[in-house]
Amino acid sequence: MRRTSRAAPRRALPWHRGGFVPLVRVHASHTAGDALIAVSLAGSLFFSVPVGEARGKVALYLLTSMAPFAVVAPVIGPLLDRARSGRRWAIVVTFVARAVLAWSMAGVDGLALYPLAFGVLVCSKGYGVARSAAVPRLLPEDLSLVAANARLSATGVVTGAVAAGLGALVIAASSASWSLRLATGVFVAGAVFGLRLPAAVNSPTAALPAGATATGRRLHLDGNVRTTIVATVSLRALSGYLTMFLAFLLRSKGVSTAQLGFVVVAGAVGSMVGTGLGAMLRARAPEILLTTSLAVATVGCAVAAQSFSLGTAALAALSSGLAGSLGKLSLDSVLQRDIDDELHGQAFARSETALQLAWVAGGGVGILLPLRGGLGLGLAAAAMLAATVTTIVGRGRHSAALATPASRTGG
Repeated sequence: MRRTSRAAPRRALPWHRGGFVPLVRVHASHTAGDALIAVSLAGSLFFSVPVGEARGKVALYLLTSMAPFAVVAPVIGPLLDRARSGRRWAIVVTFVARAVLAWSMAGVDGLALYPLAFGVLVCSKGYGVARSAAVPRLLPEDLSLVAANARLSATGVVTGAVAAGLGALVIAASSASWSLRLATGVFVAGAVFGLRLPAAVNSPTAALPAGATATGRRLHLDGNVRTTIVATVSLRALSGYLTMFLAFLLRSKGVSTAQLGFVVVAGAVGSMVGTGLGAMLRARAPEILLTTSLAVATVGCAVAAQSFSLGTAALAALSSGLAGSLGKLSLDSVLQRDIDDELHGQAFARSETALQLAWVAGGGVGILLPLRGGLGLGLAAAAMLAATVTTIVGRGRHSAALATPASRTGG
């Protein structure tokens, strides 16, 4: 009796059912390893752009960030769909490959570093697609998709921050090579955790839900999924736009590095708060969460446009970070819920590519616009208002389309 009473609370916790804990460990290893790689390469042009860099150089950096997605969408997505019965091994392979690449990076310098770093990015994006496809297979009964994705994201934020700090200490004490070797060890641990994922992660679903149909293994999205993707793309474009526009605008006004950092921190705090809110939510309607996120971003940009200052710029960044975080959680949940298991790889690869393209496009617009706070934030608010209205209308049309057959049957 005593053993039973002790075990009951553990079984009652949703994290301890469905293999979710092993997935959390895998994701923690992913974010920690990637953070160590990023810190190790922070001085290269591939991962950082000096404040005084010309707009053309910044635009080139944005285009460079698109490169891994040229592989993810057309190659990795369909490949993961074909290997869904071996999804656990697909996750493990992304860790093993990154471990080998990180170890190799520790021994090279100069131009030889770039193809290795590119390989790490491709494997990282491949993991992201595989992990998103795995969540529904390991979802605890008492946890919604939004909450599950948020708790994974929250774990990633914490482990990534800790790993980045540890990497910085290692670099200060020795060199970036040792930080890369530490990343190798983290990726090896992630591969071990991946091997311990339950067999359920490979189980395909048999029926096709309303979100998509498989014809020749091609992805077809219904109106609700398309509306969700467009809305989330709008939020990601806003993030890229504000990142570039506010950086150039505030620098042109002669703000200090600390003041610019204040705005950056505000955006990061907004993202963390959004992740935390998502982790606490048990709602089963991510569409409502996404529409609310668009409204929050609209208000934040409108306030900053009405009276632009360092404080309102931080408010716009905070609202964008909050909305973007909740929007991504909503998108992942809709895709996991409405897209057939055998098409998850294509769905997530396509959505991740669209989101990155939106960030680059938004950043490009932010670089090209005149550096006037009221104008720039006003355009952002108008764009977010249009996205909010479009999303509401799209939801209404989708609901009407679903209700029409029932109405005709009832008549």
